[in-house]
Amino acid sequence: MARHLITSAIPYINGIKHLGNLVGSQLPADLYARYLRARGHEVMFICATDEHGTPAELAAAKAGKPVDVYCTEMHEVQAEIAAGFRLSFDHFGRSSSAQNRVLTQHFAKVLAEHGLIREVTEKQMYSVADGRFLPDRYIEGTCPNCGYTSARGDQCDNCTKQLDPVDLINPRSVISGSTDLEMRETKHLFLRQSEMKDKLAAWIDSKTDWPVLTTSIAKKWLFDGDGLQDRGITRDLAWGVPAQFEGAPWQGMEGKVFYVWFDAPIEYIAATQEWADKTGGDWARWWRTDKGAEDVTYTQFMGKDNVPFHTLSFPSTILGSGEPWKLVDYIKSFNYLNYDGGQFSTSRGRGVFMDQALGLLPPDYWRWWLLSHAPESADAEFTWENFQVSVNKDLADVLGNFVSRITKFCRSKFGEALPEGGLWGEREIALIAELATRVREYERLMDEKEVRKAATELRAIWVAGNEYLQAAAPWTVFKTDPAQAAAQTRLALNLVRLYAVLSEPFIPDAAATMLAAMQTEDRSWPGDIRAALEVLPVGHAFATPEVLFRKIADEEREDWQNRFAGTRD
Repeated sequence: MARHLITSAIPYINGIKHLGNLVGSQLPADLYARYLRARGHEVMFICATDEHGTPAELAAAKAGKPVDVYCTEMHEVQAEIAAGFRLSFDHFGRSSSAQNRVLTQHFAKVLAEHGLIREVTEKQMYSVADGRFLPDRYIEGTCPNCGYTSARGDQCDNCTKQLDPVDLINPRSVISGSTDLEMRETKHLFLRQSEMKDKLAAWIDSKTDWPVLTTSIAKKWLFDGDGLQDRGITRDLAWGVPAQFEGAPWQGMEGKVFYVWFDAPIEYIAATQEWADKTGGDWARWWRTDKGAEDVTYTQFMGKDNVPFHTLSFPSTILGSGEPWKLVDYIKSFNYLNYDGGQFSTSRGRGVFMDQALGLLPPDYWRWWLLSHAPESADAEFTWENFQVSVNKDLADVLGNFVSRITKFCRSKFGEALPEGGLWGEREIALIAELATRVREYERLMDEKEVRKAATELRAIWVAGNEYLQAAAPWTVFKTDPAQAAAQTRLALNLVRLYAVLSEPFIPDAAATMLAAMQTEDRSWPGDIRAALEVLPVGHAFATPEVLFRKIADEEREDWQNRFAGTRD
């Protein structure tokens, strides 16, 4: 048994996330966590809400609520929706927790003691109309790199380039829309990332198994232009981790907080501390290499826009501390999922959002489509036509049809128990051989976090059972050789249990339904396939389940296309 730490990029608190957010981090992380647990490994799966900074302040102001109250409410909403999608976090934390405040201030202090933080007096955008300094996300304008007209002051969503507000062309205040902006002096703390450049480059070079998407983005930031730059880690905001605190090795930072991208990744550790405080568990054995974490494999999941912060900024914090913290072993990054010819966007209110999706269909329908179309090698696109075809063909026609046909056939001819008689022949031996090859390949792809390919292999495993059933035709064999039909039926009913075990990481509700129908709690992962197809013995009772997956009608698809044409209700 191995030990695996898994973190998903933590979603902003500012509203309900869309399907593109889900497939870019939380859902594939859940897939991997469920798979590893099924294989018998010890897993710690951590996520949280990212509650500090400008997005929270703006969203709270729009909602007419104090920011702390808003964050508490939205954390509960996001936690409930995550549960609705069956995301199996061991803990879903909050970056506004006391644990994260203490840990963030600790890292800042230690980094300063190592000479990796400097004070900088700089000019920052001040809105005369709003009477305040504008943090990066309070400013929008045209990206100087790609020309996108709604780039934010910290990053362009279109080309992912990290920006400073002064870089924007024709900047404006997000609060008031005012262009009456001027530069005024303010003092901030900067993380001296440039001092870490060589160490970071060597570390990234050592990760030869990482996706090209991850390493190419990291190296672009390390070496393009003037190379890795020092990064401001404080902001003129009221909501966040205070930058001036008891024991801080600086003065004059009152009224400032740490930048959200400094404290948010630290919440991975803090959320595990939250888990420990709640359960009595030991967080340090997951995060401190001097306290048991040296044998942990740590995997992070995120969208490509988060890669720079996880390959450069957060590692600068961890490495720069000089303390024995666990560094990430593998970063699985994803491209974007687009929506029906355009982009998903929480801030722009475009696309299908997680709560709306659950209002239409159960979670397995969405989990299957999203994971089987995960944007790994390139951006992917959600269309209602593709969603309908995938659900109807993969889930209803292949898996659902198999379960329905064999359980109903057995019930009608033998009753609701595995029938006795008959022996396996060449067709059954051939099926076992094919499944043995395919299950091992499925394991390899899941181990390597090849999400789409793993989904394709799982579907092929379902198809193999369908093709066997079609070729064996026990309903025909029964007329002349009931004993042989019984042997075929026993094998196929055991396949239902096997499919439940293999499919659970992708479609957990359907897997639970299949196991319940087979009246078994046996979730043992298949080693020897022949043995796995004999787990349910002669006489074992089962119940014929209701329809596992229903088909999406053309009328429904057309209705949904019109209802979700690109704007949030």
